[in-house]
Amino acid sequence: MAGLDRPARVLVAGASGVIGGALVAALDADPGVGTLLAVGGRAPPPLPRPDAPGRHALACDLTDPRALAGLADRAGTLSAGGLDLVINAAGLLHGPGIRPEKALAQVGLAALHQVFAVNAFAPVLLAQALLPLLRHGGPAVFASLSARVGSIGDNRLGGWYAYRAAKAAQNQFMRTFAIELRRANPAAACLLLHPGTVDTPLSRPFQSGVEPGRLFAPELAAGHLLAVIASATPADSGRFLAWDGQAIPW
Repeated sequence: MAGLDRPARVLVAGASGVIGGALVAALDADPGVGTLLAVGGRAPPPLPRPDAPGRHALACDLTDPRALAGLADRAGTLSAGGLDLVINAAGLLHGPGIRPEKALAQVGLAALHQVFAVNAFAPVLLAQALLPLLRHGGPAVFASLSARVGSIGDNRLGGWYAYRAAKAAQNQFMRTFAIELRRANPAAACLLLHPGTVDTPLSRPFQSGVEPGRLFAPELAAGHLLAVIASATPADSGRFLAWDGQAIPW
């Protein structure tokens, strides 16, 4: 990370997912990472080196403010009172009773609640809980995985009502958080990142139309994302960036 002159204290939420797990593996292998907190949902996620010093697996429901308060307390203890990098890799596109809508008639309130809870509300609640750990005055990054389909300006195909709208809502939440984060720690940055199309269960039903060479292995996607994070400065705070560092229209 730009300007960081000590071992990084890192938290990855959504570490039970494919991209989150790949991020954890890459960060675990980085000698510049001193403390790594991998946060799963219902259960702690697996760690590449569970017995290595400074590596901790935790569980937290990112949609539950009480659970997030507990996570913040635990993270503060394990990281000696501060975090240098937070990555939110949690997301929900489809699952039991949830499918990306092809038409307005398929929009349902229950699915809207679930998709917004994970893709829109969880990131801002995570930021709220962890902000005290980012106030240390040194370089810090809060990065959350968004999606290009959350861009209003880039929406030319329609469909996917809940997912598009929830990611767009996340973008606004994080853009607003970036302004407050700048006041709390001028050396920090908040980033919204689009990982591209990654070979995961989330994208698997929709991979047929992906251009050759644009379906990324999770390990490659993690490398792309960490490279963007590593080059970020406070001037980049509040930006919506693709895996290659290019800006995405809101």
